[in-house]
Amino acid sequence: MVNIEELKFDEKGLIPAIVVDAVSKKVLTLAYMNKESLAITMEKQLTCFYSRSRNELWLKGETSGNYQHVVSITADCDKDALIVMVEKDGPACHTGADSCFNDTVFESDERHEFSLAGLVKLIEGRKREKTEGSYTTYLFEKGIDKILKKVGEECTEVIIAAKADDKRETVYEIADLAYHTLVLMIQMGISLEDIHKELASRHVIDKKVKQEKMT
Repeated sequence: MVNIEELKFDEKGLIPAIVVDAVSKKVLTLAYMNKESLAITMEKQLTCFYSRSRNELWLKGETSGNYQHVVSITADCDKDALIVMVEKDGPACHTGADSCFNDTVFESDERHEFSLAGLVKLIEGRKREKTEGSYTTYLFEKGIDKILKKVGEECTEVIIAAKADDKRETVYEIADLAYHTLVLMIQMGISLEDIHKELASRHVIDKKVKQEKMT
């Protein structure tokens, strides 16, 4: 565990803090902390930064309500920069956007970024815009019974592939199951964050059970 005194603050007493969404892993913002704001962040478990323009501390969410609950803080190898993992109550950017990083400067034609959060947005768009010829839109138009049928079918396909000890086919079928499960989630208004919180609560329970067995 790194002590605050081991961190390397610049000549102005500041250290850059890259804030990342603990659920989506998306970079939310780049801010700065001094020793005092970092200490407050650790004490309150809410992000507190130092404003270079106003020359004062500011607790994120104090006026907007968009608090950032700290999950962890990690220093880089030189101990002169921080990554702050958070669970957020609302938009991170003062513009009201989810993240401060939205303006693309360059995008490769050969390599494409993939994330579950991005896939969820795509599926949400298919439900909202009713894209003609889209299989996803077709599922939403058919409704919950069709979606549940597909989830059931994909569950069966996963079992068959795994029972046959076919790793490649099992990966393929799990991907199909994951996709159809996301469609079901969106149909029911369930977010990735909802699942994240549920799994996190089970992780805590699992740790407690293990500790009890050891004592």
